Amino acid sequence: MEFLHGWMPAFMVLATIAGVLLAAVAMSWLFRALLVWVLPGEGSKVMRSAPLTASFGLFVIILYALAGIFAPWVAPYGESEVIASSFAPADDKMLLGADQLGRDMFSRVIFGARNTVGIALIATSLAFLMGATAGLIAATRGGWMDQILGRFADVIMSIPSLIFSLLLLSIFGTSAFVLIVIIAVIYAPRVFRLTRAVSGDVVVMDYIEAARLRGEGLWYLIRKEILPNSKAPLIAEFGLEFCFVFLLIAGLSFLGLGIQPPTADWGSMVRDNATLISFGEITPLIPAAAISLLTVAVNFVVDWMLYRSSGLKD
Repeated sequence: MEFLHGWMPAFMVLATIAGVLLAAVAMSWLFRALLVWVLPGEGSKVMRSAPLTASFGLFVIILYALAGIFAPWVAPYGESEVIASSFAPADDKMLLGADQLGRDMFSRVIFGARNTVGIALIATSLAFLMGATAGLIAATRGGWMDQILGRFADVIMSIPSLIFSLLLLSIFGTSAFVLIVIIAVIYAPRVFRLTRAVSGDVVVMDYIEAARLRGEGLWYLIRKEILPNSKAPLIAEFGLEFCFVFLLIAGLSFLGLGIQPPTADWGSMVRDNATLISFGEITPLIPAAAISLLTVAVNFVVDWMLYRSSGLKD
């Protein structure tokens, strides 16, 4: 009996993990069935062959998006509203307890979805706009322009992103606008390299040469010929870049140079409540789990998109 009693906590942990996995599988299957029923035509056919990991990732992404968009209506309290004492435990009014200033943790996690994910999405979109445009122009023009843009991208990529961002934020400040621009500048060269490589394979095709002989201009070649034949890997790369940007913003906020208080942010929430770990509380792990869950979900969807774009279809 003593032997079984000693192993009981481990059995409970394994049972909990198994229950969570079974619940995730069931939820993913139900969500995929719902999408197959709701989406029309080709969308229904695509989702019918989608793996459960992809449907799980889509479910999490949609859930985060809804939480961020409708945060003022979903959260029971305001983003910076003080309603209790510091580190107050969870009760019937506060689902996750209070943080170091007495603000509702559940409300701040909901608002954090809007702030952290929203800023990461804007920064990723700006990085993609700059990097993809430069990559398409470099691949189409070639010559000295390709060399200049390529060397400039190499210089930025040679500097570690975290150190580079910390340096620039220390110089230019830590406002949301500056944070978005700096992250976009740091990650645009990565997008440039991929776009340049993908577009370089398309530029040498016969239909591109035929379009040039017809007298088509640069922007026509990019919009009508090159970009439509390069969009699959670029869309998948957008998801990967979003994960990198999202984790960088959370890391900068943890270090105090990202999203600034009193704005709710998952990275700073982990830092501000880290002392609770010493007392056996899991509250700081909740925003960390939110970061990890979204990263895994986006990677699930990106893997599925890469599989579909590779031509290895069932």
